[in-house]
Amino acid sequence: MTDTAASSVGPLVTGAEIARLAGVTRAAVSNWRRRYDDFPAPAGGAANSPLYALADVQEWLDRQRKGQEVSPEVELWQAMRAVHGEQLIAGLAQVAALLSGETGTALPKDIADRVRALTRTDSPADVVNGLTERFMDSARRAGSDQVTPERVVRAVCHFAPELPSGAAVFDPACGIGVLLLSVAPEPGMRYSGQEMDTDSARFAQLRADLLGRSGVHIVAGDSLRADEWPDLKADLVVCDPPAGVTEWGREELLLDSRWDLGTPSKAEGELAWLQHAYAHTVPGGHVLMVMPASVAYRKAGRRIRAELVRRGIVRQIVALPPGTATSHALPVHLWCLRRPENAGAADAHRTVRMVDLTDNSPDGDLEPRPDQVADVPLIELLDDTVDLTPGSHLRPRHRDYPAEYAALRKELENQIRRLAAVLPELAAGEGPGSLDGATTSVADLARAGLVVYDGQEPVSASEQLDTDYLRGFLRSSANTRRSTSASGTHRFDGKGARIPRMGIDDQRRYGSVFRTLAAFEEGMRKVDELSRQLAEVARDGLATGALAPEGGARAEQSVS
Repeated sequence: MTDTAASSVGPLVTGAEIARLAGVTRAAVSNWRRRYDDFPAPAGGAANSPLYALADVQEWLDRQRKGQEVSPEVELWQAMRAVHGEQLIAGLAQVAALLSGETGTALPKDIADRVRALTRTDSPADVVNGLTERFMDSARRAGSDQVTPERVVRAVCHFAPELPSGAAVFDPACGIGVLLLSVAPEPGMRYSGQEMDTDSARFAQLRADLLGRSGVHIVAGDSLRADEWPDLKADLVVCDPPAGVTEWGREELLLDSRWDLGTPSKAEGELAWLQHAYAHTVPGGHVLMVMPASVAYRKAGRRIRAELVRRGIVRQIVALPPGTATSHALPVHLWCLRRPENAGAADAHRTVRMVDLTDNSPDGDLEPRPDQVADVPLIELLDDTVDLTPGSHLRPRHRDYPAEYAALRKELENQIRRLAAVLPELAAGEGPGSLDGATTSVADLARAGLVVYDGQEPVSASEQLDTDYLRGFLRSSANTRRSTSASGTHRFDGKGARIPRMGIDDQRRYGSVFRTLAAFEEGMRKVDELSRQLAEVARDGLATGALAPEGGARAEQSVS
C-alpha cells in the first residue's frame, strides 16, 4: 500500500491494489475509471500512476458491489486454469490464435465459447491484454521469472535512450514479448525477438498482431546456441535474461566470436547473454540488461567487467529498488551499455554513472536524487575486484543526514497518527467460541458454486457471500493452524478451513472491519520499514559526525 507523507485522506492505493481488493484485473479497474463518473478521483501520485484514497475506494466498491462480481474474464481465466494448469502460456497462445481468426485451434469448446462471448463487448486486443495482465499478476504473486515484471519494464523504459524514427529494437530472450513491445512503441519502429519456449514465442507474435503492431517479428529458438538473427544489428537491445542458469552451452560455444570481452565461465551465463546482446548492436547502439546484483561483483566475471569498463562500453549501472523483481531475492541492477562509435570514442568517455535507488519504493519515482548518483572515474573501477555495485561508490559524505533524519522522523510520526485513526472501534462480543456453532467449510462453498479461486486466494462468486468476510475469517488463527504443515509451511487448505454462517448484511459489517485491518497491517509494514530506515540514518549519521546528540559535549571535548 502506498502513502504520501502530506496526505490527509488516509492510506492511498494504486490501481493494482484496487484490482486485488476487488478480485479483478488492472484492466477492469481502468475500465471502471472510464465508464463510471462516480469512480473516486485520484488523491495523489502522478498522472501516469495515480493514487486513490482507500476509504473512498472501499465505499465505492461496496456501493457498486464490485467486490462480489465475477466478471466473464475471470470466469474465462478460471476455466483456462482448470484445463491448462501450469501450461497456461499454451492456453494463452490458443486463445490468441482464435482471436486472430485461426481455425482448428485446440481450445475446448467451453473456453472458445467464453472467448467469443467476451469479444461481443471487448475488442480482441482488450481481451488478450486482459489475459496477459492476469497472467503477469499471477506470475508476480508466485515469484515466477516466466515474464518480466511490470516494475522492471517500467524501469527499462525510463532509462532507455531516445531512438530515431525507424530504429531497430531487439530482445533475444523476449518471453511473451512484454518488455520488447513496451520499449519505444512508436510507428515505424522495427522489433525483433527470439524466445526458447515455442508457446511463449507464438503468443508474443500473435499478441503483437492483435495489437496492430506491424514490424514485429518474433521467432522460437535458443538464442545462445542457435541465433536466428545472426545478421541483425539493432539500435537498442533490451534483455531480461535467465538468471542463475549454468547449462547455457559454454562447452559448445568456447570459440564463439561473440566473446569479444572474454569467454564467460559456466557460472556467468548472464555475461554470455550480455555479450550476445552487445554483438547485435550498431556503432553507437545501446544495450539495457536486467542483471542480478551479484553479477556486479562475482570473482568469475571480473575480467569481462574490466573490459567493459576499460573500453568505455558500460555507461551506467542502476541499482533498482528492492521488490522491483519479485523473482530475485536481492535488488536487481540495470546495466546500460553503448557500443563506441569508433575506436577513439572510449577515450572520450572516462566515467561510469552509478545510480543507487535501493532505498526507494519500487513504485516510486525512478529519477534519482543528487545523493543517489555518482560519476565514477574508470581508473577507480579498475582495481582487483572491479566491483560495479552502485552502493559501493556513492559517498556517504554527500548525504544530508540531518534533513534525511528529520524527514523520516516526520513521516514516521504522520504514519503512526494515521494508523491510530484507521483502527476500527470494536465492541465486546458474545465470548470466545460463540461463532463456532454454525459454520461451513470452504470446500462446501466451492462445491455449491459460491467460491472460485484466483490463484490460491478464494473469491466470492455469489451475492450471498462477501469476499472480505470470507478472506478475513480464513486468516484467523484457527484456520491458519489448519493451513500450516508440520514443517511450518503455510498453504491454504480449502478442505479444512471453516467460516461462520451469517446473513449478507452481517457479513458486510465484518468484511468492512477485515478490510480496515488489512489496511492497518499494510500501514504497519510501512512503519516497520520507516523505523529501519530511520535507525540506519541516525546510526550512520552519528558514526560519521553528520549528526550529534543535542545538548551534550562533543566527544573530543569530553576526552580532553
